[in-house]
Amino acid sequence: MAFRAPLTNHHADGTLCPGDHRHTGSGKPRHDDCSGRAYTQAVCSCGWEMGQPGKGYVAECRKRHLAGHAQGPKVLRDLLRLDAS
Repeated sequence: MAFRAPLTNHHADGTLCPGDHRHTGSGKPRHDDCSGRAYTQAVCSCGWEMGQPGKGYVAECRKRHLAGHAQGPKVLRDLLRLDAS
């Protein structure tokens, strides 16, 4: 089964910001009817989710999460090891 974790942008009131609304790097709107991006969220089909103000951070965490699905449980065990030897 292929896992999916689409990125979505949200306004401060929690409503979804449409994909055609463009923002500056800091989340300020470039569209007249948009209040701006308050946070970006990724929700995986496995149940994992993450929402943070930094779009790049969420995108990187999403990429790592999906890579864990692709490589199987051994990679997750290696990533979660407490001893860094």
